[in-house]
Amino acid sequence: MNSYNLLLFDKIFNKLLVFRGYMGLEDKQCIACRGDVEPLSIKEATVFLPQVPGWEIVEKGAKITRRFTFNNWKKAMELVRRIDVIAEAEKHHPDVSFGWGYCAVTVQTHAIGGLHENDFILAAKINRAAEGI
Repeated sequence: MNSYNLLLFDKIFNKLLVFRGYMGLEDKQCIACRGDVEPLSIKEATVFLPQVPGWEIVEKGAKITRRFTFNNWKKAMELVRRIDVIAEAEKHHPDVSFGWGYCAVTVQTHAIGGLHENDFILAAKINRAAEGI
């Protein structure tokens, strides 16, 4: 099996594991995107939404966003710190704004000017990081 077929097999196998519930998006890793792929259509992106509760597709399908709310500054700041660690590990960096009691996160793949599976992987990891804060 050549490297292209192996990559294709891995991609299909991982999607099947996610679809069947064996592997969540938060268990996957972001892959480098150099702008040589098309962004997801709104229809394709909508398929991922059930796996990232609380997130919504905005700007005509170009981004996903979620606003987390807390009862103080420290908890909002803690989520920002956790997002920093995740973003660095995944090499995929969201737009984050925060203040007293909130942290707003917007994700897109800048290289393609829209959404990619990576964006939903990052959103799933952020959701997991927000648990228990």
